[in-house]
Amino acid sequence: MTNFVDPDRAQFEAFKDLDRDHPIEMLNLVKFRDAAEYPAGHKLADVGLTGAQAYGKYGSETAPIIARLGASILWRGVFQTTLIGPQDEDWDAVFIVRYPSANAFLEMVTDPVYQKAVVHRQAAVETSRLIRCALTGGGEAFG
Repeated sequence: MTNFVDPDRAQFEAFKDLDRDHPIEMLNLVKFRDAAEYPAGHKLADVGLTGAQAYGKYGSETAPIIARLGASILWRGVFQTTLIGPQDEDWDAVFIVRYPSANAFLEMVTDPVYQKAVVHRQAAVETSRLIRCALTGGGEAFG
């Protein structure tokens, strides 16, 4: 499994190049490390947290920012199996977050409190997928 924790510059630029003035949904697929890996010298580096515990710290520290921006978790589920796709990928956290706009998401990731909290995500995550989606409506057919 290839590891993806943070976006690379090209991915982030592609995200910013899309329309920013409508609600977006972000599909989050997250695989935790068995043991969190904080940078050397971080106060939690030798505490022995699991990846799930470190991700919990990320969640609790970023929750006030998400609430202030008007974002919310629309859906959360438990991964069971992959029917179509790489069989070596499984996920510990699967959820969809709705942001009122891409601008709100960008405001979140540039917030100084968020930037301090993201160390927990980086320590926690072995690999992840963060997929931006725009709502197109429902219906009775797949097409």
